[in-house]
Amino acid sequence: MSDNQAAKKRIVFCDFDGTITMNDNIIAIIKHFNPDGWERIAEQTIAQELSIKDGVGQLFRLLPASIQKEVIEFGISNARIREGFADFLSFCKEQDIAFYVTSGGIDFFVYPILEPFGIPQDHIYCNGSDFSGEVIEILWPNPCDEHCGNDCGMCKTTIMRRFPADQYERIIIGDSVTDFEGAKLADVVYSRSHLTAKCKELGLPHHEYETFHDIIHEMNAERTISK
Repeated sequence: MSDNQAAKKRIVFCDFDGTITMNDNIIAIIKHFNPDGWERIAEQTIAQELSIKDGVGQLFRLLPASIQKEVIEFGISNARIREGFADFLSFCKEQDIAFYVTSGGIDFFVYPILEPFGIPQDHIYCNGSDFSGEVIEILWPNPCDEHCGNDCGMCKTTIMRRFPADQYERIIIGDSVTDFEGAKLADVVYSRSHLTAKCKELGLPHHEYETFHDIIHEMNAERTISK
């Protein structure tokens, strides 16, 4: 790490589904209720033939709003937190590392699942939901800025750009298609699953993880080397 980087404030942008949680809650919800045609939409979204916004929006429109209670209950009860997450939050606090959740997930499960961890709500970015119509509509309060044309829905790079590279060492933790663009902007990438494959394809430096303890270990090693 350079002296210039050492002087910067470290900030973590952490994905939620498949990162903080062990599985992808969006896919788990859709798979559980199993509406006709969901597999093709999911395949097209993962393959980037559909934008995240289009894909996720289409998936939830397959579900009637009348099952709101069942969808919310399943979304919350289905989640399993990845090992070491609470320890990682404590580590960030001790090390004065800013921690933000940048999630392509949805408010009705993201906020309740994260509530026990005491993360300020203005440090959690995710999508909204509307159950007032016939089908479930996903709302997009964090759209792409003029620098992103990917129709992300919840644009992680837009949020990252609010923390300029000359002032912040930007660290991404993620696993999926929603993290690809953010990884290109980040100073440090912690990856698993689809994100690891994409980093290899693009030649982006990255550290692989399975638990948050792996990330703590790697961050401690980096700081030791830089001293």
